[in-house]
Amino acid sequence: MGEFVKVATTDEIGPGEKKVVDVNGETVAIFNLDGTYYALQDVCTHDGGPLADGDLIGEEIECPRHGARFDVRTGAVTRMPACEPVETYPVKVEGDQILVSLD
Repeated sequence: MGEFVKVATTDEIGPGEKKVVDVNGETVAIFNLDGTYYALQDVCTHDGGPLADGDLIGEEIECPRHGARFDVRTGAVTRMPACEPVETYPVKVEGDQILVSLD
């Protein structure tokens, strides 16, 4: 497992909320689903748009451009027009610190 980088604190991202952060030059979206945090690359695999600008619907993020949806837990496509999954990253919480690894 690679190096983990602090990206936020738990009080910055409430349940059902999201936050976009920069991790070593990579734009990453952090999601809080009922107290569990997930991280994925903030790029729609359909057209390269920013995913986190879209709506979080349950466990899915909907791309605001063409409506593709992805499961924020796995990065899997759940609705077309996207066909390729989004890259996900390991997340851990230490105290109130949210950490992400790009490896």
